[in-house]
Amino acid sequence: MSEHDIFLAIFNYVAHLFSVIKPQKLFFLAVDGVAPRAKMNQQRSRRFRTAKEAKETLEKAKRRGEEIPEEEGFDSNCITPGTPFMARLSAQLKYFIAKKVSEDADWRGVEIILSGHEVPGEGEHKIMEYIRLAKAQPGYNPNMRHCLYGLDADLIMLGLLSHDPHFCLLREEVTFGPRGGKGKAKRCVRLWIASTHEPACGRVC
Repeated sequence: MSEHDIFLAIFNYVAHLFSVIKPQKLFFLAVDGVAPRAKMNQQRSRRFRTAKEAKETLEKAKRRGEEIPEEEGFDSNCITPGTPFMARLSAQLKYFIAKKVSEDADWRGVEIILSGHEVPGEGEHKIMEYIRLAKAQPGYNPNMRHCLYGLDADLIMLGLLSHDPHFCLLREEVTFGPRGGKGKAKRCVRLWIASTHEPACGRVC
């Protein structure tokens, strides 16, 4: 995929999540920033391993005589805070939000917050910090409903630690064909209640 196609896919999926959640007051979009020092070492080793595996895969394909595309493939290691790719992504996200607010009435009715890669901390922790600060403000509505989307497993613990009675997690579930059999993969969005870990409201595919 080209960088242009990647940005379009991101925008389409953000818009899809917005339509699924239907926020009424606030939509917080957080991009991972610089991680704590303890996790930097893990991320560095993961990126070195990814680069090594990509090089080995390319060499195996050449030995088998497979046709190699002339253009360079997308290097996922550029998805790192501080890289030119992330700077372009932040600029494109700002443009996307401004465009949706100006054209879509549903987006104009809520407050939109974008926390880019230049803000330190992982995305889910930045969102939880915002929720904790909001709860500390006078006049906070204890019946406020929160919905957090993400693929990391620690979102379950973060949701429980919020001690909020109305906290939902939005997770993806990939199923292969009918009842897990062989077939085309289908991506579904499944709603989980953080306090019980049991699915609710079914799926939106």
